[in-house]
Amino acid sequence: MELSQKMKAIILAAGVGSRIRPLTDNCPKCLLKIGGVTILERMLTHIQACGINEVVFVLGYLQEQIESFVKNSFPELDAHFIVNDRYKETNTGYSLMLTEGFIKGSSFVKFDADVVFDQNILESLLASDDQNILCIDKEIHLDDEEIKVVVKDGSRIVKASKTVMPTDAEGESIGIEKIGSETAILLFSELKAMMTRVENHQEYYEGAYELLMAKDIPFHALDITGLKWSEIDTKQDFDAAEKLFV
Repeated sequence: MELSQKMKAIILAAGVGSRIRPLTDNCPKCLLKIGGVTILERMLTHIQACGINEVVFVLGYLQEQIESFVKNSFPELDAHFIVNDRYKETNTGYSLMLTEGFIKGSSFVKFDADVVFDQNILESLLASDDQNILCIDKEIHLDDEEIKVVVKDGSRIVKASKTVMPTDAEGESIGIEKIGSETAILLFSELKAMMTRVENHQEYYEGAYELLMAKDIPFHALDITGLKWSEIDTKQDFDAAEKLFV
């Protein structure tokens, strides 16, 4: 698959992964192996196969292990490493904000580093003509931990947060999104404004998405229901993914 050279990827990999300990006591979550392959290796292989070679990593916990793995396993990758020194006290919104200087108004695909997925999900995302897209699974149990999405007019997303009531949600956002170049500029502006207030440092990046949605910036849902993916938050998630990706 050929893509514009401007398309970049962001991988947010700063977190501790405390809910899956002790597996992450000495190993960052993205370097855990699912089906004999690390989460990050599978992700980067898919990214390169889809024509993207510039990847921005936001690191924090055990950052040296991740950087070393990328440099040794993907030496041809155009990799940039940003360290969120405040990873213990901040969240994904803060980490995403740190990538602005490397994105520079380009289109990008953003990945949470703990998502295991088949390549056809990324292929479908990149093939869509919509500029701003969240991948949505409609057939999944929704509880307080999921980013739940409210959709109107077919595929237009109007809300995306953990606070959405499951009964109001179309499904779960799986942590893989495409953001167009024009929206990227607006997104980083919102993130920077949010992060001027310490009380917002624990906000998720979806909070900035919602601010843009409220300003009538279109975000669309890509239905990936039935395709293989798993978010690895707990040992239960890990065990389930091991059975799914054999």
